[in-house]
Order: sequence, then structure tokens, then C-alpha cells
Amino acid sequence: MLLDADDSQLVLVDYQARLMPAIHDAPAVLANARRLAQMARLLGVPVWASEQNPARLGGTEPELALLCDRIVHKMAFSATEALQAVLAPPAQAPRGNARSLPRHLQKAQPAEPERGTLVLAGCEAHVCLLQTALELLEQEWDVCVVTDACGSRTDRSRDAAFDRLAGAGCELVTTEMVGFEWLRGCEHPRFKDWLALIR
Repeated sequence: MLLDADDSQLVLVDYQARLMPAIHDAPAVLANARRLAQMARLLGVPVWASEQNPARLGGTEPELALLCDRIVHKMAFSATEALQAVLAPPAQAPRGNARSLPRHLQKAQPAEPERGTLVLAGCEAHVCLLQTALELLEQEWDVCVVTDACGSRTDRSRDAAFDRLAGAGCELVTTEMVGFEWLRGCEHPRFKDWLALIR
């Protein structure tokens, strides 16, 4: 299954100012998160971010924050509840004259997400990212985790998170996989922009 830009949403979990210095290989992790967000913006993919207890851990890294459509705050480790309002569209209201509609159409039906694939990256991989991804899987989203844009304080914790996520059904991908799959070919009008981001 290739990723489709028209079916994707990018979720960036807790790339916060006071957390990033403690993350193993933080400059590379953050650079890949920025590349993902820049590519998403070029292709019209929504970009959401979460912040864990921002009063204590600070806001999202400033350059990354500028690329986000919305940033949600949370106190729970999982960002799932905080993201609900942006990930799923509201239920559709009934249309037409209520008396003229068959009974089964008179109640609002929950809308299917217009973009059912969530591309996740974040910190810490074994805590907030892991819990977010597992809960989103439970809600039947298609979840892809961008491994080279995720970090933890130790690589051992990060790798344990990837093992668990793969076992639960997440697709593990890299930043370049996402970009090239969203583009699908070198004739895409944004192909040269993508090459400039990864070189």
C-alpha cells in the first residue's frame, strides 16, 4: 500500500523546545520532521502538532510550528483525545425537509474521515508517540510511523517502540519513503522542491 497525499494527514507529536535537547540524535530527528512538514505543505496535506504540558516543556520548535495548521495542547501522554477535533470531520447534518426523508436518513450519520491515513512522527517515541499511535490504531485509522523523524532519550527505548508499533499493525516508514510515495513520480510539479529538501 503506497501512501497517497490526498488521503494523508501529518501528525507531529511533541517536538518541544525543552524536550528536544534530551532526545538522542535530536538535530536529525528535527530536520526530518521539518522536511515532512514542508513537503506536506507543498502538497496540501494537513499538518497537526501536539504539545505535552507546554507550560513545563515549552512550545513546538519555532520553525516547525510555522508549518502546522493547528497545534493542540495535552496533559495525557497520548495526543489522541486532543487531536479528535481536527482529525475527523463533524457529523453531517440531515439535508432537506425532515418529513420528506426516510426515517434512517433523518438522524445525522457519523462522517467517514476524508483523509484516513495518519502519518505520525514525534517524541518521545516510546511514550507519547507510541500511546498516540496505538490509540489511533484502535480507532481504526491507518497509521504510518516515520522512524527517522522519531526520537527518544535513548535509541534502545526508541527501537523498542518501533518493535511494538510494528507488531500492533503500524506501517514503519522513513521521511524519504513518505515524500516519494506522496509524489509517485518525477513528473510531479513538486518533485524538484522535494529533491531540494532532502539534498
